[in-house]
Amino acid sequence: MPDACINLTEAARSVQTFRINAFTATKDMGPWYTASRVWPVGGLDWQVEFQPNKRLPGGYLSRDDDWIKFCVTLISDASQVAGSFTCFLVDQSTTPRHSSQSSRRSWSNAKSPCRRVRAAARSDLQKHLGELLRSQTATDITFLVAGESFPAHRCVLAARSPVFMAGLFGDMKENASPTVLIDDMDAQAFKAMLCYIYTDTLPDELEEEQATLMAQHLLDAADRYGMERLKALCVDKVCQGISAETVATTLALADQHGCSRLKDRYMEFILSTPASLCAVAATEGYKHLEASCPYVLTDLLKLAAAQGRK
Repeated sequence: MPDACINLTEAARSVQTFRINAFTATKDMGPWYTASRVWPVGGLDWQVEFQPNKRLPGGYLSRDDDWIKFCVTLISDASQVAGSFTCFLVDQSTTPRHSSQSSRRSWSNAKSPCRRVRAAARSDLQKHLGELLRSQTATDITFLVAGESFPAHRCVLAARSPVFMAGLFGDMKENASPTVLIDDMDAQAFKAMLCYIYTDTLPDELEEEQATLMAQHLLDAADRYGMERLKALCVDKVCQGISAETVATTLALADQHGCSRLKDRYMEFILSTPASLCAVAATEGYKHLEASCPYVLTDLLKLAAAQGRK
């Protein structure tokens, strides 16, 4: 048996998520691919490569331009490994749209035969609406937020938010006014909300160091304007940035906006270790929580008691 051969007595299985940022833009790319991080399965290292539709010489897309391609690569040294893989294309709502099931294959320090998955029809509506917002073409209303102005389109806002629908086309005073003053809101959060309204995506700011703080502000804006999907996306983002410094203030935010999942996640973090509880109690945010939402601390004590009885 060669030295590099590995004998597995049981099958190994792994499920990996390969996130493709700006997926809708890949239809305009050339013949390139991007690779995932390397991950171990069965004592061997593997990698996934993604390639969008192939651009032919002269800049034309092939007739299969609604297909994308995935390849699984064996990184480790091994004489031969048998296995199979399935790939799913999942949209932003985490719903599987299309899949491809491979038969049993063999790897030997090389890529597997590539699997192709038909991409859902990729609309350019987000691209065009995003450009409409950026160009400010035919805007008919301007919002003044924390000293900054944001031109927008009444019909787009009303279509995306029941609060904007009532405010801009109902009997409220904003109905006829070309300028609306927004109080008590962060300007960058309002800008991020507009980005979501027009493109159905979170802005790039949520990928930076201040992602959690921005998501908290945007969560407040989403709740204020009745956009439940945006609210859920912000909750997911805030859950990813959990830390002792932000727990108390986020608990108050979760309680204020009725985010039970966010509230439960942060209370679990506080009670995870004695050190976590001490670290949170030492923050200024905890003092604010005690003063503004004392009943949240009651819920925390009840959870701690329930955990102690287990």
